[in-house]
Amino acid sequence: MSKVSNRTKIATALVGALALAGSNFVVAGPLADVQKADSSLHAASAASQQKVDKYFDQAQDMLFEYGSVADERESLKSYNDYVAGLVADQQKTLDSIQTDINGVDKLRQGVVPLMFKMVEALDQFVNLDLPFNSEVRKERVENLKSILNTAEVTLAEKYRLILDAYSIEREYGSFVAVHTGKLSLDGKEVLVDFFNLGRVALYAQSLDQKTAWMYDADAKTWNKLEDSYLRDITKGIRIARKQGALDLFALPIPAAETAQ
Repeated sequence: MSKVSNRTKIATALVGALALAGSNFVVAGPLADVQKADSSLHAASAASQQKVDKYFDQAQDMLFEYGSVADERESLKSYNDYVAGLVADQQKTLDSIQTDINGVDKLRQGVVPLMFKMVEALDQFVNLDLPFNSEVRKERVENLKSILNTAEVTLAEKYRLILDAYSIEREYGSFVAVHTGKLSLDGKEVLVDFFNLGRVALYAQSLDQKTAWMYDADAKTWNKLEDSYLRDITKGIRIARKQGALDLFALPIPAAETAQ
């Protein structure tokens, strides 16, 4: 083969190689673009996934918060219903109190005259009763009369004091007592022991135990007792003073129809 032909072959081979290399450069350009686009897609997908995860987490937080708010709302509703019930009950109580207050004036109009009548009746009773503890009892009645006309004492307190006085007078009817005092007889005063058996009878005995009297409620005088009663009245006085054992003793008493 000639040298020319060999050179031609070599040239042809170089041209072919160059052509092939050129074709590779041509193909390599679009492939790189595809790879870049694919990377961008992956990056965008990752960013989108992050946003989705973020929004999901926010949605979960909001759902939890909504559940908490809903529970709190139910709790507040139950509490409000409870408070509303209390308020309604308190309003009923206030209405009842207001009704009572509105009736106070009417009650006062009825109670005040009643209290005056009670004190007047007590005054008459003390004057007509056996004359024991007379000074104390009369002083108690006078105090009640004074209190009734005092503005500083409440109506309730006045009524309580009147009831206390009645209670004391009631207790006098069942007690046996002795106290020393002076008895006026024929213009003279005699030191005696007054001995009363409740409201059944009232006696007096001189301190020397030689003379005794019984009070006559009808005549309002003291009648002398027979000497035969001296021993028994002495026994009764000693028992009342707790200076002797309980025992029977016999004393005259006013007739039932005249006893006060």
